[in-house]
Amino acid sequence: MKKLLSLALVLAMMLTFASFPAVAESAEPVKITLYYSDNATLPFQEDWLTVKTIEERFNVDLTFEVIPIADYATKVSTALNVGGNTVPDVILYQTTKGENGSLALNGALTPISDYSDWTPNFNARVEEFGLQSAIDELKLSDGKLYYLPSLTDIPFYDGGLILRQDYLEQKGFEAPKTFDDLYEILKAYKADYPDSYPLTILAGPRVLYRMTMPSWGISLGKNGASGTNTLSWDYENETYFEGAISEQYKQYITYFAKLYAEGLLDPEMADPIDGDRWTQKMANGSAMATYAYYDQIGGVEAASEIEGFDLNMYPALAGPAGAHHQPKSSTGSGIMFPAKTAQRADFEQVVRAIDNCFFSEEAAKIWCLGVEGVTYTEQDGVITYADELVNSPDGIYKTMQVKYGCGSDVTQMVWYNAREMTKYDQNYSDINAAVAAMGNVIQAIPRAPLFDDLTAEDAGMLQTPLSDAWEVWNDAFLTGKKSIETDWDAYVQEMKDKGIEEFCKLYNDHMAK
Repeated sequence: MKKLLSLALVLAMMLTFASFPAVAESAEPVKITLYYSDNATLPFQEDWLTVKTIEERFNVDLTFEVIPIADYATKVSTALNVGGNTVPDVILYQTTKGENGSLALNGALTPISDYSDWTPNFNARVEEFGLQSAIDELKLSDGKLYYLPSLTDIPFYDGGLILRQDYLEQKGFEAPKTFDDLYEILKAYKADYPDSYPLTILAGPRVLYRMTMPSWGISLGKNGASGTNTLSWDYENETYFEGAISEQYKQYITYFAKLYAEGLLDPEMADPIDGDRWTQKMANGSAMATYAYYDQIGGVEAASEIEGFDLNMYPALAGPAGAHHQPKSSTGSGIMFPAKTAQRADFEQVVRAIDNCFFSEEAAKIWCLGVEGVTYTEQDGVITYADELVNSPDGIYKTMQVKYGCGSDVTQMVWYNAREMTKYDQNYSDINAAVAAMGNVIQAIPRAPLFDDLTAEDAGMLQTPLSDAWEVWNDAFLTGKKSIETDWDAYVQEMKDKGIEEFCKLYNDHMAK
């Protein structure tokens, strides 16, 4: 009888356990390879707390191929064009604007919208932020979405003009409101310190251009509207125009060429300036102004031995088109799945894992704040950062980025404005309030056209030579190798010969009605 009871008990236990799915710990981690766009000011580290915690919490094995940001677009393009084993499972920090759109329509990317049941966290964040219409605008001409974009609830003013506040007070300057004001400040500093180049740039011209061009009514280069490099967006008429040959651009490059010619602009700005050199230039007084991000102020101030050294960031300066900042959107660069990935037997597990790792509320907190009990504590909704971060000379945000991998544009896919603001001080909150009070400073990203695969290919074939030509001429105009006054017409003609008008017409003809 005892044996029968024992046997019955064993059988009952077996049936009980069989009714539950296997716990996550018993399953092998989902292995995923990823392309990662690396920034010299925030170098990727495999042992970042964020990366290790994500892997442990979500039972994944993430293998990152780290690629310098300057080479990233080329690497992605080559991989998608060649295909095969050269392609990773997942590509981070990309959109389907420009060439990627054509590649998607030609089968190089997986239409992730076909698998929306597998992305419940992404879907939930889109609904939470009210972004469905913004997501719909990212779909290509076949009505499908080919990447999971990063999501922001409310765009915020993350960077801009940073100046030596102590110098302004010493000389009796008011906070600058226009680019003419900035010119006068730079000129005064040059007179006081002849060996200086008052305005330097953190990461080459891209940062400068994206934070200043909108005040002239244009966006060009790597910040060109919808990834075009040479077209800009007319916000009033909601059309594209040939920004690269516009009067707005001529006025813009004339202003900065003047700064360059008068020794007010760092001649090294044409090259990516590494973070350490940039910090030293600002800290030792070789420069007194820069375009960068607020979180970098603390590190520069800590590195300076100049008595009373004090940096401040200012709202966007007014140019001919008003005061505007880099086009910003609630949807940004995100995650693509190459077509090869869909051939994996465990493709559903890969998609669900990526959705968990980047778009779940738990993951969103990790990528933003780190790990509770290590980098922060939270009580009644109030976040308190660890003493190590609060007392860091680099400031909370920068230390969290560099040491722990928090707040990286490449991996943080969910951005809650209120949560981000906890990493900054009251001064930064005041700046954001001032920017908000100014009206439409932070502009929206323009809508992309709905190309079919052939039209996208045609546009891509025009885009590359136009972009290359603009880069050469822009550098020549900026540095004085070419005269804006006497060589402008030749430049415009070359861009027309390369098809900029046709290129622009393609974009406008295929805008969604």
